[in-house]
Amino acid sequence: MTGITLKQVIQEIGPLDTAAMEAAARHSDKLTKPPGSLGRLEAVARQLAGIFGEPIPRLGRKAVIVMAGDHGVCEEGVSAFPAEVTPQMVLNFLQGGAAVNALARQTGADVVCVDIGVNADLSHPALVSRKIRRGTANMAKGPAMSREEAEAAILAGAQLVEELAAGGCSLFATGEMGIGNTTPSAALLAVLAGIEPAAAAGRGTGIDDSALTRKQAVIRRAIEVNRPDPADPLDVLAKVGGLEIAGLVGVILGAARCRRPVVIDGFISSAAALVASRLAPRSADYMIASHLSHEQGHARLLEAIGLAPMLHMDMRLGEGTGAVLAFPLIEASVRLMAEMATFESAGISQAAERR
Repeated sequence: MTGITLKQVIQEIGPLDTAAMEAAARHSDKLTKPPGSLGRLEAVARQLAGIFGEPIPRLGRKAVIVMAGDHGVCEEGVSAFPAEVTPQMVLNFLQGGAAVNALARQTGADVVCVDIGVNADLSHPALVSRKIRRGTANMAKGPAMSREEAEAAILAGAQLVEELAAGGCSLFATGEMGIGNTTPSAALLAVLAGIEPAAAAGRGTGIDDSALTRKQAVIRRAIEVNRPDPADPLDVLAKVGGLEIAGLVGVILGAARCRRPVVIDGFISSAAALVASRLAPRSADYMIASHLSHEQGHARLLEAIGLAPMLHMDMRLGEGTGAVLAFPLIEASVRLMAEMATFESAGISQAAERR
Protein backbone atom coordinates (compact mmCIF):
# COMPACT_ATOMS: atom_id res chain seq x y z
CA MET A 1 0.00 0.00 0.00
CA THR A 2 3.04 2.25 -0.08
CA GLY A 3 2.15 5.60 -1.62
CA ILE A 4 -1.59 4.94 -1.81
CA THR A 5 -3.93 7.78 -0.91
CA LEU A 6 -7.11 7.77 1.11
CA LYS A 7 -9.04 8.57 -2.05
CA GLN A 8 -7.65 5.44 -3.70
CA VAL A 9 -8.52 3.27 -0.70
CA ILE A 10 -12.10 4.52 -0.88
CA GLN A 11 -12.32 4.06 -4.64
CA GLU A 12 -11.13 0.45 -4.35
CA ILE A 13 -13.99 -0.59 -2.06
CA GLY A 14 -16.27 -2.66 -4.26
CA PRO A 15 -19.93 -3.62 -3.87
CA LEU A 16 -21.04 -6.89 -2.34
CA ASP A 17 -21.37 -9.86 -4.70
CA THR A 18 -25.15 -10.07 -5.14
CA ALA A 19 -24.96 -13.32 -7.14
CA ALA A 20 -23.15 -15.03 -4.26
CA MET A 21 -25.69 -13.62 -1.78
CA GLU A 22 -28.59 -14.94 -3.87
CA ALA A 23 -26.93 -18.36 -4.11
CA ALA A 24 -26.43 -18.36 -0.34
CA ALA A 25 -30.09 -17.51 0.20
CA ARG A 26 -31.21 -20.34 -2.09
CA HIS A 27 -28.96 -22.81 -0.30
CA SER A 28 -30.20 -21.62 3.10
CA ASP A 29 -33.80 -22.22 2.06
CA LYS A 30 -32.94 -25.84 1.17
CA LEU A 31 -31.57 -26.62 4.63
CA THR A 32 -33.59 -28.69 7.11
CA LYS A 33 -35.30 -25.78 8.84
CA PRO A 34 -38.19 -23.41 8.19
CA PRO A 35 -37.08 -20.50 5.96
CA GLY A 36 -35.68 -17.63 8.01
CA SER A 37 -35.85 -19.58 11.26
CA LEU A 38 -32.20 -18.91 12.08
CA GLY A 39 -32.83 -15.17 11.95
CA ARG A 40 -29.75 -12.98 12.08
CA LEU A 41 -27.46 -15.96 11.50
CA GLU A 42 -28.97 -16.33 8.03
CA ALA A 43 -28.56 -12.61 7.35
CA VAL A 44 -24.90 -12.74 8.42
CA ALA A 45 -24.32 -15.79 6.21
CA ARG A 46 -25.69 -13.90 3.21
CA GLN A 47 -23.58 -10.86 4.04
CA LEU A 48 -20.43 -12.98 4.30
CA ALA A 49 -21.26 -14.57 0.95
CA GLY A 50 -21.47 -11.12 -0.59
CA ILE A 51 -18.21 -10.02 1.02
CA PHE A 52 -16.15 -13.04 0.00
CA GLY A 53 -17.93 -13.69 -3.30
CA GLU A 54 -18.67 -17.29 -2.36
CA PRO A 55 -22.04 -18.76 -1.26
CA ILE A 56 -20.33 -20.64 1.58
CA PRO A 57 -17.02 -18.93 2.37
CA ARG A 58 -14.29 -20.39 4.55
CA LEU A 59 -13.19 -18.28 7.49
CA GLY A 60 -9.53 -18.37 8.43
CA ARG A 61 -7.69 -16.54 11.19
CA LYS A 62 -9.39 -13.89 13.31
CA ALA A 63 -7.81 -10.74 14.71
CA VAL A 64 -8.96 -7.90 16.94
CA ILE A 65 -6.93 -4.79 16.22
CA VAL A 66 -6.59 -2.66 19.36
CA MET A 67 -5.60 0.88 18.43
CA ALA A 68 -4.18 2.96 21.28
CA GLY A 69 -3.83 6.72 21.57
CA ASP A 70 -3.95 9.54 24.10
CA HIS A 71 -6.14 12.64 24.15
CA GLY A 72 -5.21 16.20 25.05
CA VAL A 73 -8.80 16.87 26.08
CA CYS A 74 -8.17 14.82 29.24
CA GLU A 75 -6.75 17.99 30.79
CA GLU A 76 -10.35 19.24 30.92
CA GLY A 77 -11.25 16.56 33.50
CA VAL A 78 -13.53 14.47 31.27
CA SER A 79 -12.40 11.05 32.53
CA ALA A 80 -12.42 9.25 35.87
CA PHE A 81 -8.93 7.92 35.11
CA PRO A 82 -5.69 9.84 34.43
CA ALA A 83 -4.10 9.75 30.98
CA GLU A 84 -1.18 7.74 32.38
CA VAL A 85 -3.45 4.69 32.36
CA THR A 86 -3.32 4.47 28.54
CA PRO A 87 0.31 3.25 28.27
CA GLN A 88 -0.18 1.08 31.35
CA MET A 89 -3.13 -0.66 29.73
CA VAL A 90 -1.26 -1.08 26.45
CA LEU A 91 1.39 -3.04 28.34
CA ASN A 92 -1.40 -5.07 29.94
CA PHE A 93 -2.71 -5.99 26.49
CA LEU A 94 0.77 -6.97 25.38
CA GLN A 95 1.20 -9.15 28.47
CA GLY A 96 -2.14 -10.84 27.84
CA GLY A 97 -3.86 -9.62 30.99
CA ALA A 98 -6.78 -7.55 29.70
CA ALA A 99 -10.38 -8.66 29.22
CA VAL A 100 -10.00 -8.69 25.45
CA ASN A 101 -7.01 -11.04 25.78
CA ALA A 102 -9.03 -13.53 27.82
CA LEU A 103 -11.92 -13.46 25.35
CA ALA A 104 -9.56 -13.70 22.38
CA ARG A 105 -7.96 -16.81 23.87
CA GLN A 106 -11.42 -18.32 24.32
CA THR A 107 -12.42 -17.60 20.71
CA GLY A 108 -9.05 -18.39 19.11
CA ALA A 109 -8.40 -14.84 17.93
CA ASP A 110 -5.19 -12.83 17.74
CA VAL A 111 -4.88 -9.54 19.62
CA VAL A 112 -2.92 -7.01 17.56
CA CYS A 113 -2.03 -4.02 19.73
CA VAL A 114 -1.06 -0.84 17.89
CA ASP A 115 0.54 2.32 19.28
CA ILE A 116 -0.80 4.94 16.92
CA GLY A 117 -0.74 7.88 19.31
CA VAL A 118 0.21 7.01 22.88
CA ASN A 119 1.88 9.83 24.78
CA ALA A 120 4.77 7.63 25.93
CA ASP A 121 7.70 5.70 24.54
CA LEU A 122 6.62 2.07 24.45
CA SER A 123 8.68 -0.96 23.55
CA HIS A 124 7.56 -4.58 23.41
CA PRO A 125 8.22 -7.39 20.92
CA ALA A 126 4.49 -7.78 20.23
CA LEU A 127 3.72 -4.06 19.89
CA VAL A 128 2.91 -2.76 16.44
CA SER A 129 4.30 0.78 16.33
CA ARG A 130 2.53 3.17 13.96
CA LYS A 131 2.78 6.32 16.08
CA ILE A 132 1.62 9.43 14.25
CA ARG A 133 2.21 11.77 17.18
CA ARG A 134 2.28 11.59 21.00
CA GLY A 135 -1.42 12.08 21.64
CA THR A 136 -3.84 14.61 20.23
CA ALA A 137 -4.01 18.26 21.20
CA ASN A 138 -6.80 19.53 23.46
CA MET A 139 -9.76 19.80 21.08
CA ALA A 140 -11.47 22.24 23.45
CA LYS A 141 -8.78 24.78 22.50
CA GLY A 142 -8.13 23.92 18.84
CA PRO A 143 -7.97 21.02 16.38
CA ALA A 144 -7.14 17.64 17.90
CA MET A 145 -4.75 17.01 14.99
CA SER A 146 -4.06 18.17 11.50
CA ARG A 147 -5.92 16.87 8.49
CA GLU A 148 -2.68 15.26 7.29
CA GLU A 149 -2.20 13.46 10.61
CA ALA A 150 -5.77 12.15 10.53
CA GLU A 151 -5.28 10.81 7.01
CA ALA A 152 -1.93 9.25 7.97
CA ALA A 153 -3.59 7.43 10.88
CA ILE A 154 -6.36 6.14 8.60
CA LEU A 155 -3.82 4.86 6.08
CA ALA A 156 -1.82 3.19 8.87
CA GLY A 157 -4.91 1.22 9.89
CA ALA A 158 -5.73 0.28 6.31
CA GLN A 159 -2.16 -0.86 5.63
CA LEU A 160 -2.14 -3.05 8.75
CA VAL A 161 -5.31 -4.81 7.62
CA GLU A 162 -3.80 -5.39 4.19
CA GLU A 163 -0.73 -6.98 5.81
CA LEU A 164 -2.81 -9.21 8.09
CA ALA A 165 -5.17 -10.23 5.28
CA ALA A 166 -2.17 -11.23 3.15
CA GLY A 167 -1.07 -13.42 6.06
CA GLY A 168 -4.35 -15.32 6.13
CA CYS A 169 -6.59 -13.26 8.42
CA SER A 170 -10.16 -13.28 7.13
CA LEU A 171 -12.18 -11.80 10.01
CA PHE A 172 -11.34 -8.54 11.77
CA ALA A 173 -12.65 -6.77 14.86
CA THR A 174 -12.11 -3.23 16.08
CA GLY A 175 -10.72 -2.50 19.54
CA GLU A 176 -9.26 0.59 21.19
CA MET A 177 -7.59 2.04 24.23
CA GLY A 178 -7.34 5.71 25.07
CA ILE A 179 -8.30 7.41 28.31
CA GLY A 180 -10.82 10.13 27.51
CA ASN A 181 -11.82 8.72 24.13
CA THR A 182 -15.57 8.71 24.74
CA THR A 183 -15.36 12.52 24.59
CA PRO A 184 -14.11 12.78 20.98
CA SER A 185 -16.40 9.88 20.04
CA ALA A 186 -19.40 11.77 21.39
CA ALA A 187 -18.22 14.90 19.55
CA LEU A 188 -18.05 12.95 16.28
CA LEU A 189 -21.57 11.65 16.87
CA ALA A 190 -22.88 15.13 17.70
CA VAL A 191 -21.43 16.69 14.56
CA LEU A 192 -22.02 13.91 12.03
CA ALA A 193 -25.48 12.92 13.25
CA GLY A 194 -26.56 16.45 14.15
CA ILE A 195 -27.52 15.80 17.76
CA GLU A 196 -26.90 17.71 20.97
CA PRO A 197 -23.80 16.88 23.04
CA ALA A 198 -26.08 16.14 26.00
CA ALA A 199 -27.64 13.29 24.00
CA ALA A 200 -24.31 12.09 22.60
CA ALA A 201 -22.12 12.07 25.71
CA GLY A 202 -22.35 9.41 28.42
CA ARG A 203 -20.46 8.58 31.58
CA GLY A 204 -17.57 6.77 29.90
CA THR A 205 -15.31 5.40 32.62
CA GLY A 206 -17.97 6.14 35.26
CA ILE A 207 -17.83 9.89 35.87
CA ASP A 208 -20.25 11.55 38.27
CA ASP A 209 -22.96 14.09 37.42
CA SER A 210 -20.73 17.16 37.69
CA ALA A 211 -18.06 15.60 35.48
CA LEU A 212 -20.70 14.58 32.94
CA THR A 213 -21.97 18.15 32.78
CA ARG A 214 -18.39 19.36 32.32
CA LYS A 215 -17.80 16.76 29.60
CA GLN A 216 -20.87 17.89 27.66
CA ALA A 217 -19.76 21.51 27.97
CA VAL A 218 -16.27 20.60 26.73
CA ILE A 219 -17.78 18.95 23.65
CA ARG A 220 -19.90 22.04 22.93
CA ARG A 221 -16.84 24.25 23.29
CA ALA A 222 -14.76 22.01 21.02
CA ILE A 223 -17.43 22.21 18.33
CA GLU A 224 -17.74 25.98 18.71
CA VAL A 225 -13.97 26.53 18.63
CA ASN A 226 -13.22 24.22 15.70
CA ARG A 227 -16.41 24.55 13.63
CA PRO A 228 -16.00 21.12 11.99
CA ASP A 229 -17.79 20.71 8.66
CA PRO A 230 -20.35 17.85 8.85
CA ALA A 231 -20.12 17.48 5.07
CA ASP A 232 -16.37 16.76 5.35
CA PRO A 233 -15.86 13.69 7.59
CA LEU A 234 -12.07 13.99 7.50
CA ASP A 235 -12.34 17.59 8.74
CA VAL A 236 -14.56 16.45 11.62
CA LEU A 237 -12.22 13.59 12.51
CA ALA A 238 -9.16 15.85 12.52
CA LYS A 239 -10.75 18.59 14.59
CA VAL A 240 -12.67 16.65 17.26
CA GLY A 241 -11.54 13.04 16.84
CA GLY A 242 -8.69 10.88 18.08
CA LEU A 243 -5.72 9.05 16.64
CA GLU A 244 -6.95 5.59 17.65
CA ILE A 245 -10.37 6.45 16.22
CA ALA A 246 -8.71 7.48 12.95
CA GLY A 247 -6.71 4.26 12.98
CA LEU A 248 -9.94 2.28 13.33
CA VAL A 249 -11.46 4.21 10.44
CA GLY A 250 -8.53 2.85 8.45
CA VAL A 251 -9.08 -0.68 9.75
CA ILE A 252 -12.70 -0.55 8.60
CA LEU A 253 -11.93 0.95 5.20
CA GLY A 254 -9.01 -1.42 4.76
CA ALA A 255 -11.17 -4.45 5.57
CA ALA A 256 -13.76 -3.33 3.03
CA ARG A 257 -11.05 -2.72 0.43
CA CYS A 258 -9.64 -6.23 1.03
CA ARG A 259 -13.17 -7.73 0.98
CA ARG A 260 -13.04 -8.86 4.60
CA PRO A 261 -15.78 -8.51 7.22
CA VAL A 262 -15.06 -6.22 10.15
CA VAL A 263 -16.87 -6.63 13.47
CA ILE A 264 -17.57 -3.30 15.15
CA ASP A 265 -17.23 -3.15 18.93
CA GLY A 266 -18.85 -0.49 21.11
CA PHE A 267 -19.18 3.29 21.32
CA ILE A 268 -15.69 4.37 20.26
CA SER A 269 -15.43 1.78 17.50
CA SER A 270 -18.87 2.78 16.24
CA ALA A 271 -17.79 6.43 16.11
CA ALA A 272 -14.97 5.28 13.83
CA ALA A 273 -17.48 3.25 11.82
CA LEU A 274 -19.69 6.32 11.39
CA VAL A 275 -16.74 8.31 10.02
CA ALA A 276 -15.83 5.42 7.71
CA SER A 277 -19.38 5.15 6.43
CA ARG A 278 -19.47 8.88 5.67
CA LEU A 279 -16.13 8.70 3.85
CA ALA A 280 -17.09 5.53 1.96
CA PRO A 281 -20.79 4.56 2.17
CA ARG A 282 -20.03 1.10 0.71
CA SER A 283 -17.86 0.29 3.72
CA ALA A 284 -21.01 -0.16 5.84
CA ASP A 285 -21.80 -3.30 3.84
CA TYR A 286 -18.68 -4.92 5.31
CA MET A 287 -19.51 -4.06 8.94
CA ILE A 288 -21.13 -6.35 11.50
CA ALA A 289 -22.29 -4.64 14.70
CA SER A 290 -21.43 -6.88 17.64
CA HIS A 291 -23.34 -5.44 20.58
CA LEU A 292 -25.24 -2.48 21.97
CA SER A 293 -23.05 -0.70 24.49
CA HIS A 294 -24.45 0.61 27.77
CA GLU A 295 -22.83 3.94 26.87
CA GLN A 296 -25.31 6.67 26.06
CA GLY A 297 -25.33 7.52 22.39
CA HIS A 298 -24.32 4.12 21.06
CA ALA A 299 -27.78 3.31 19.74
CA ARG A 300 -27.78 6.65 17.91
CA LEU A 301 -24.41 5.82 16.36
CA LEU A 302 -25.58 2.44 15.09
CA GLU A 303 -28.79 4.00 13.79
CA ALA A 304 -26.81 6.64 11.90
CA ILE A 305 -24.75 3.92 10.20
CA GLY A 306 -27.72 1.61 9.59
CA LEU A 307 -26.46 -1.27 11.73
CA ALA A 308 -28.26 -3.51 14.20
CA PRO A 309 -26.36 -5.11 17.12
CA MET A 310 -26.20 -8.89 17.55
CA LEU A 311 -25.85 -8.84 21.34
CA HIS A 312 -27.30 -6.87 24.27
CA MET A 313 -24.96 -7.40 27.22
CA ASP A 314 -24.93 -3.99 28.98
CA MET A 315 -21.17 -3.82 28.35
CA ARG A 316 -19.17 -0.61 28.08
CA LEU A 317 -15.56 -1.71 28.43
CA GLY A 318 -14.34 -1.26 24.88
CA GLU A 319 -11.01 -2.90 23.95
CA GLY A 320 -12.88 -4.96 21.33
CA THR A 321 -14.49 -7.19 23.99
CA GLY A 322 -18.00 -7.15 22.54
CA ALA A 323 -16.69 -7.68 19.02
CA VAL A 324 -14.67 -10.73 20.04
CA LEU A 325 -17.73 -12.19 21.76
CA ALA A 326 -19.52 -12.05 18.40
CA PHE A 327 -16.84 -14.11 16.61
CA PRO A 328 -18.39 -17.51 17.49
CA LEU A 329 -21.80 -16.39 16.24
CA ILE A 330 -20.33 -15.26 12.93
CA GLU A 331 -18.45 -18.53 12.58
CA ALA A 332 -21.67 -20.38 13.45
CA SER A 333 -23.47 -18.74 10.53
CA VAL A 334 -20.93 -20.22 8.10
CA ARG A 335 -20.82 -23.62 9.84
CA LEU A 336 -24.60 -23.96 9.58
CA MET A 337 -24.46 -23.25 5.86
CA ALA A 338 -21.63 -25.72 5.33
CA GLU A 339 -22.71 -28.57 7.60
CA MET A 340 -26.50 -28.70 7.79
CA ALA A 341 -28.24 -31.26 5.63
CA THR A 342 -30.66 -30.22 2.92
CA PHE A 343 -34.19 -31.58 2.79
CA GLU A 344 -33.17 -33.65 -0.23
CA SER A 345 -29.97 -35.10 1.28
CA ALA A 346 -31.76 -35.95 4.54
CA GLY A 347 -34.76 -37.50 2.77
CA ILE A 348 -37.19 -35.10 4.44
CA SER A 349 -40.27 -33.78 2.72
CA GLN A 350 -39.82 -30.03 2.53
CA ALA A 351 -43.54 -29.50 2.12
CA ALA A 352 -44.25 -31.51 5.26
CA GLU A 353 -41.60 -29.61 7.21
CA ARG A 354 -43.25 -26.28 6.39
CA ARG A 355 -46.77 -27.26 7.44
